[in-house]
Amino acid sequence: MARSVKKGPFVDLHLIKKVEAAQKSNDKRPIKTWSRRSTILPDFVGLTIGVHNGKQHVPVYVTENMVGHKLGEFSHTRIFKGHSKAGSAQAAAAAAAAAAAGDRKSAPTPAPGAAPAPAAPSTPSAPAKS
Repeated sequence: MARSVKKGPFVDLHLIKKVEAAQKSNDKRPIKTWSRRSTILPDFVGLTIGVHNGKQHVPVYVTENMVGHKLGEFSHTRIFKGHSKAGSAQAAAAAAAAAAAGDRKSAPTPAPGAAPAPAAPSTPSAPAKS
């Protein structure tokens, strides 16, 4: 649910003080904050704010398009490493078993229409001694 228009956007007071101080001194260093809940105001545009994600401060350069959003939206707290294919563990186990058994199905097949690979010579390389 959205916040009441009558109340106005929420911004932590300590963050407003830091932003005003940075604007007065033309300081371009990142402003560190733990306030992910604060709304981005038009005064923040052009500043870099280091938003804490639980582990480190992620630098967020504020642009005009970000006004009205929360600081926490631009500093992700979780790392997405990707989904695995369905049954990939079973497929890997089957491939390993096929390779161990010496199955020809696991060998690479030539492309359709390609010339067949030359056959190995059938003559022995050295005569057998008796």
